[in-house]
Amino acid sequence: MPRLTPPAITPGTQRDLTQPVLYADGLHLRPWRTEDAPVVVAAYADPAIRRWHDRSMDRDEATAWVASWTSRWATETGAGWAVATPDEVLGQISLRSLEHGDGRSDISYWVLPQARGRGIATTALRTLSTWAFTTLGLHRIEVDHSVANPASCTVATRAGFRLEGTKRGDALHADGWHDMHLHARVSGDGPIS
Repeated sequence: MPRLTPPAITPGTQRDLTQPVLYADGLHLRPWRTEDAPVVVAAYADPAIRRWHDRSMDRDEATAWVASWTSRWATETGAGWAVATPDEVLGQISLRSLEHGDGRSDISYWVLPQARGRGIATTALRTLSTWAFTTLGLHRIEVDHSVANPASCTVATRAGFRLEGTKRGDALHADGWHDMHLHARVSGDGPIS
């Protein structure tokens, strides 16, 4: 069925860009590398990450997960970055469910245990959001998280994502159905500070 409105982001815009490395406050958000797979295995073995992201991975699955971000960039369906210092990966952040036609995406993130409590997720969220609005041309970015995950609520709020509401019984976790907070920013919200 043809759209009656033009796409918010011209098809090929993302594909024709080289995925950037984004820098902020001593961190760099860089494309995933095959050699990062052991970090992904360790992340999904962490009880807190497992609780909210509801998965585990072995080495082969982690290698495939890392590789999937290259194809998702090329097909304009997503984009994932390792959140790192020059010496180590500290977390991940990604544009998931990227919809160029509607100019929207949601963002997911996690931070490894040894890096928590330092504002890394907030910095990464601000940095990626700024790039996604100004360079990619997104109109709306959403963050959702379980209402039982106050740390993620703090990250979203500190990064300028307004709490828009609660989606009842929206996500199935190992301990049952969770209500989810929905936070969002739109391009007209102004600078992300």
